[in-house]
Amino acid sequence: MINKRLLIKNLLAQNDENSFYDKKRKIDIGQKEGKAKFLKHICALSNSNPKNNSFIVIGVEDEDNNIRGVDFFDDSKIQNLINAYLSNPPIVQYENIPFPHLPDDKVVGLVTIRAIEGLTSLRKNIWKYYGGTVFFRDGSMSMPKVFKSVIKDVNSKVVAAIESHSHNNIEHTLDGVFDFMNKRKDYNPQYKVFKEYFVVCWAGQKKEVKDEIFFSRVDIELINEQVRLFYSTLDEVAISFDNDSFKIVEYVSLGLQNNYKYYPLEETVIQFHDNANYSIDSTLVFQPPEFDKKVLHHIYNANSALIEHLKKGSKLKATQENDLNNLPAMLLICYLNGFHEAIEKLNEAKPYLKGHSNKVYNKYKESIRILRKVKYN
Repeated sequence: MINKRLLIKNLLAQNDENSFYDKKRKIDIGQKEGKAKFLKHICALSNSNPKNNSFIVIGVEDEDNNIRGVDFFDDSKIQNLINAYLSNPPIVQYENIPFPHLPDDKVVGLVTIRAIEGLTSLRKNIWKYYGGTVFFRDGSMSMPKVFKSVIKDVNSKVVAAIESHSHNNIEHTLDGVFDFMNKRKDYNPQYKVFKEYFVVCWAGQKKEVKDEIFFSRVDIELINEQVRLFYSTLDEVAISFDNDSFKIVEYVSLGLQNNYKYYPLEETVIQFHDNANYSIDSTLVFQPPEFDKKVLHHIYNANSALIEHLKKGSKLKATQENDLNNLPAMLLICYLNGFHEAIEKLNEAKPYLKGHSNKVYNKYKESIRILRKVKYN
């Protein structure tokens, strides 16, 4: 089994980006430009490496390989995005890899791309790229090219060597368990061994609601691969497990006028097998709450006016400060109830929310994350 933290270190040890490896300070697939560039790199790496894995490391400075980290990205449906925009789409996996020196809310993103038979191309227009375009890697660049001949396999031996040097061992596993237990001891850390091989560690702030147990500030890691499976400072999470599986049910709090309710968002089951393999199956179980359209129309207009206040730099009253704190969730509810332009308003507000406070910006990111899950499904 490959230790993904070691794999990232071994990839960074390469002299520069190349035809099987790319690195990024960050990506933004919530915007058309960022989404288009991400798809371009996926397409180019898939075409340049038909016989082996390719990788994108996210959260690293380009000049000096300094690991800065990015926000946890829990989009289990990223393959749906790839399938929607690429013909002959490769198999793509996005994983969150914790590093000891990073803050709790930061990880390094690792995108693994495995090509399938046939040439990968854009299925349709996006941003300034045209449908039908074929991209390849030209050194460290992803460039459009005309396909004329059979693609030579020049990287398989190199990639195999890097992956071989990234295999896990008992020392790495034990170090990972101790690191997690020490770092998360403020939130009752626990661990369980599955199939005498896999080690899952988790921690969270426990609370009981009507005889049901939920956790907040949840952190879950698969230690064997040094992969963070789940992280949230806001949501409520139900955790259950048996000898063969570990299940996470994520809930989100939504409501109007101080009347909130928890709604199940996504159910993730990690199934451990006897052959030292595991599988992860995530299912969106979210049923958006429905509210009175007249009330929502008033809320939408009020939040639109609040955004205009932010744009002008006007000082907010105490009531407006409270409304600003709820703005991301309110626009989310509006969008889920048919106000499709609400997502544009939310993106329009992003720089002003980010500049206002970390608290309200984190709520913005939470709303965008829910929207992304719903949209991809």
